[in-house]
Amino acid sequence: MSDKAAPLPATEQIAALYSQILSQLGEDVNREGLRDTPMRAAKAMQFLTKGYHETLDEVVNDAIFESETDEMVIVKDIELYSMCEHHLLPFVGRCHVAYLPSGKVIGLSKIARIVDMFARRMQIQENLTKQIAEAVMAVTHAKGVGVVVEAKHMCMMMRGVEKQNSTMTTSVMLGYFRKSQATRTEFLKLIGRG
Repeated sequence: MSDKAAPLPATEQIAALYSQILSQLGEDVNREGLRDTPMRAAKAMQFLTKGYHETLDEVVNDAIFESETDEMVIVKDIELYSMCEHHLLPFVGRCHVAYLPSGKVIGLSKIARIVDMFARRMQIQENLTKQIAEAVMAVTHAKGVGVVVEAKHMCMMMRGVEKQNSTMTTSVMLGYFRKSQATRTEFLKLIGRG
């Protein structure tokens, strides 16, 4: 008896579809190198899109704490990996998140978990940036939130125009980060972008 968990039916269904795709591309799915590929690809895709099965409440897990600080809190250089919803190719980069507390702070790792939850969905970078900012604002009730995402997109690097050194930068500023040039400038300077 194996100690491995049996794959979920959905995993087997996804694997069957990958097998069909490989066959349609002209591959022999029974050759040694591809025999287990459909199942591996199905499991990988489920992992890369696990954000669909997570909620903000689960990710934050009540890690909001009373605090008297009202100075900017920044978590920068959070690695992110996401999937372009237009071509199903990855985009990879980093995210910088800042907020101005108003009596509460969020557990440090929870910001990275929020980034991951939204990144692990099929996305465009513009929406990802906005989702992260709005989620941090919603759970912290901060006076303001700033988010900057910088990423390289495989759909632009591996196909199409094939530009290897291009990076896309998106930002969303909410509350004081939108209203106050000084706050926005401080954030951008502290993350090395100002």
